[in-house]
Amino acid sequence: MYFALTCFLICCISATNGDEIASQTFRTDDNVDKTLAWYQLKQGEFPPQGAAHAISGELIRVDHLERQFYLRVDRDDSQQRGIWDLPIDATMLPYGAIYYHGAPAALQDIPLGTHLHGLFYRKAADDKSPPPPGPYGRATPDVDFNRCFELEDDFSHNARQQRLWRIDAVDLDEMSLTATLHKQGQDIGLPLRFDLLSHTRVFLGNRMEDLNAMEPGTLVQLNITWATLYGPGRVSDVWLDESSRQLASHQQLMRHHNHIRERGLPGWVDAVDDESQVVTITFFGGVDPKLFDELTGINEEPQGWPFSAGEDDPKAPKGGIAVALESLMTYDPVNDRKGGNILSITQGCAEPGSSGIQIKVKCGMLLEGFRPRRIVRFYPATWKVQALPREEQFFGRE
Repeated sequence: MYFALTCFLICCISATNGDEIASQTFRTDDNVDKTLAWYQLKQGEFPPQGAAHAISGELIRVDHLERQFYLRVDRDDSQQRGIWDLPIDATMLPYGAIYYHGAPAALQDIPLGTHLHGLFYRKAADDKSPPPPGPYGRATPDVDFNRCFELEDDFSHNARQQRLWRIDAVDLDEMSLTATLHKQGQDIGLPLRFDLLSHTRVFLGNRMEDLNAMEPGTLVQLNITWATLYGPGRVSDVWLDESSRQLASHQQLMRHHNHIRERGLPGWVDAVDDESQVVTITFFGGVDPKLFDELTGINEEPQGWPFSAGEDDPKAPKGGIAVALESLMTYDPVNDRKGGNILSITQGCAEPGSSGIQIKVKCGMLLEGFRPRRIVRFYPATWKVQALPREEQFFGRE
């Protein structure tokens, strides 16, 4: 028995730039050549860089258990009036990532009404599901892009691009805020006039303030709702300083840590060696990298039930694998995990959808769900595994 932590210094300079590949072989947002088809996802493969279609809109309906949601698509100049404000009915891909307040998140973390930015892929060729109901049977032109690769709120979207809003004017009589998007001393676009609400939340440091705390010249982050319905949108939240923004991100990050520790690290099976009972797993992206550091933790307590056979080396890292669905929902992870020692951890090149982190686990027993490209969740042995709320367990619904 051995344990190896290997870091591959593989340069992520793929043979060619992903965006260049995308522009040459399939249609993208940057290459609107209509003679090209949009990229179609391939089973068991992560998509190439730059292949997704960007759609923005408002979260109006959520099934967090199945990771499904309705997004009311923003209006734009390409749309006729009759198809304004119609939704897409989308599902998060198993390796799809969600960000809220600048940190990884789960779908249940995001309030209804939040304006979001997403990256989507077209539905599968055999997907015959009807579009969301619309007036006179109409649907948004984006209706076929129903597989979501990434979802983020305005806070996360602008923070990732190192952009802030500069407050130009505040009119509390008219309940309006005029602001210009700003990056590294340069304005981006024209000033926009947002509506303020009596319940707009204003954050400063570690406290909340009233609307009077907003002053012209301040660089802020905004989250909005009702985007494009009656102008740029209504401001739901304002973060006035870097301290308040860091606090919001930290709180969401801690929520994410707890969510993953209670439900396991998601990934898919790359390979199974039946003879030696070794399962190779690649973990998905969208997870705080610090959680992967906990794979090397040591818990010398015997794993015992439900592993059927004890680990070979109690003083080496170990953990259990739970079979999961495409929605990342597990069956009964308290009782149906199987696993043993972690033989190796390798850090390869992260790519869209993938963390690049791969492990090999020696299992005391192999389950039917341990097959290549099947979804699993992994629990390091230092994580306490307890029963999830009943609605989050798929056991008994087969």
